[in-house]
Amino acid sequence: MMGGEIRNIALIGHGGAGKTSLAEALLFNGGKTAKLGKVVEGTTTTDFTAEEIERKTSVSLACAYTEWQGVKINIVDVPGFYDFEGEFEEAVRAVGSAVLVADACGFVSVGAEKAINYCLKRHVPLMIFVNGIDKENADYVKTVEAFRSMYGRKIATMHAPIIRAGKMQGYVSVISGKAYEFKPNGREEIHVPEDMQGDVELLKQSLIEAAAETSDEFLEKYDKEGGWLSNDDIITGIKQGLRSGDTIPILGGSATQNIGVINLLNEIVAVMPSPKERRPVSATLTDSGEKVDVYCDENAPFAGQVFKTVVDPFAGKLSYIRVFTGEVSVGDTVYNSATEKEEKINALCFLNGKKQESVSTLGAGEIGAVGKLSDTATGDTLCSVKRKIKFSEIKMPPAMYAMAIRAKRTEEEDKVFQGLNKLREEDKSFIIEKNTETGETVIRGLGETQLDVICRKLKNKYGCSAELFTPAVAYKETITAKTEAEGKHKKQSGGAGQFGVVNIRFEAGAADGEFEFIDETVGGSVPKPFIPAVEKGLKEAIKQGPLAGYPMINLKCTLFDGKYHPVDSKEVAFVSAARLSYDDAMTRAKPVLLEPVYTYAITVPSEFLGDVLGDISKRRGRVLGMESSGDNQTVSAEIPYAEMAKYAMDLRSMTQARGVYTGEFVRYETVPNEIQEKIIAERKK
Repeated sequence: MMGGEIRNIALIGHGGAGKTSLAEALLFNGGKTAKLGKVVEGTTTTDFTAEEIERKTSVSLACAYTEWQGVKINIVDVPGFYDFEGEFEEAVRAVGSAVLVADACGFVSVGAEKAINYCLKRHVPLMIFVNGIDKENADYVKTVEAFRSMYGRKIATMHAPIIRAGKMQGYVSVISGKAYEFKPNGREEIHVPEDMQGDVELLKQSLIEAAAETSDEFLEKYDKEGGWLSNDDIITGIKQGLRSGDTIPILGGSATQNIGVINLLNEIVAVMPSPKERRPVSATLTDSGEKVDVYCDENAPFAGQVFKTVVDPFAGKLSYIRVFTGEVSVGDTVYNSATEKEEKINALCFLNGKKQESVSTLGAGEIGAVGKLSDTATGDTLCSVKRKIKFSEIKMPPAMYAMAIRAKRTEEEDKVFQGLNKLREEDKSFIIEKNTETGETVIRGLGETQLDVICRKLKNKYGCSAELFTPAVAYKETITAKTEAEGKHKKQSGGAGQFGVVNIRFEAGAADGEFEFIDETVGGSVPKPFIPAVEKGLKEAIKQGPLAGYPMINLKCTLFDGKYHPVDSKEVAFVSAARLSYDDAMTRAKPVLLEPVYTYAITVPSEFLGDVLGDISKRRGRVLGMESSGDNQTVSAEIPYAEMAKYAMDLRSMTQARGVYTGEFVRYETVPNEIQEKIIAERKK
């Protein structure tokens, strides 16, 4: 199947809304599975990793497909928890449309709101499936109204619910006017309840009006027909509204009970755009640098993008790919425009969870996987050498939650860091870096759950154990008073002796902000060959400050006098003399502790601004300014890094997960006395 016979759908929404269960029901109804798997039993198609089965929740995107009414539906099941937003970014790049799975709880969850806003901003066609209508406190009608109050006329009610005893027992199709009662694994046509006929007519009229607004042609037709459009026109109008972001169809059901899922399949086929009908994807022709729009076209040269990588310790690497143009076949040689290298295609497959179905060709519009590519990573573009093209990178959310990581057992240290690098191939949303100041290895991600899952994967996939701990703060020390000190090294041990004396002035104000050494000796008081030894001794000495052993910075050292012995003076003597001078001077130079200060840009909805500003003050921060953008406020502030260890989780809690932030180092500042004393005491322990 190519282009017109495909729908690519991401299942998105708040964690726990039932996306994986819905994927299972879609596969079951399409005949890809023999029975409905269950999340609680670890038997679903798209939650198959050890971590997902253990946690009973999705932690990485998974691909599957089914067929309905002659149309292939590629399904990407996306984790809903905030720590896995990188998976969301990858999934949206792969698909053309999305189904938001929302809990029938009577309100719009934060995850649902964020997902919808993301899709509207990026013109991703979207429909809503209100899940769990069979639950004890479910309220489908109230949930629909909650979405309507937030998104207004965009919400298009496709089905009028048949409510009995407070539960949705069936629906009336607003377009066809037919009524159905839910049955296990299906539905049964019934007469439209008399008390609903008026409501159905009003809902249809609102769909007609929404469809009429999607084009001048329909608006003219609507006026000529006295405010009426045909059912085919309504469907066409809804499809146009979906593509433009003006229409969000909404319907309901229960994934675990397989209620309303067939209706969803029908609507996906009827109104969701095929790859050929989707907006073009922007790309760059690498030879000329020209920006181009890429449409789904099976006749164009091959071009596709790897949107996810999975590394199996035994089976090797699998690269999930969305083909945008042309086709790729086993045996082809393709060009990687990111690495500027060629790759041989040795294996292609369709995916159903962890199951791989080998195929010889992937065509335009398809989602599949390529096996064992040697030089290809997530986000890379693979294309024909006839038309070298590059799609934009898949942008990851900022990885601001940092923890230090180490092997639980010293002998496993190499395995842990090799495993982390392999996992980094799979998940681009976390970063591994060596802190040269503290010597620690730091892992940065989106939250504590993500980092915990990474540790579990190290154990499950690579057989090694790692532990996380709060990273050390890279404190520094400096001096605030000018002082001079003599350092004298004299050693006589029967044979050749060691002798060296230096007089050094110490003050703040190094030219580079770190360390500056100046030779002002005259008359050869310290012979030129020994001057470098003095500088060497000082550079060794400043690695440890006098207060808590942190490195010394911003130190200007001026050698202005000294003494030497024509026989016993050696380089080692002047190295030691310099260290002795440093040790003596530091006791009188009024040393202070310095801490790193970062500037942060914190973006939050206006309703949370007061809480965030108060919290910044508690963290010893200084607000530099604020800027409004729609309903959001971006606060610029300088805050000591030591106060921000858990800020990613704290901000999430303060803003109902709506706040985001980024930060970068600006300078070192003196630590307040009372805090300095605590740091020194803790360090001495």
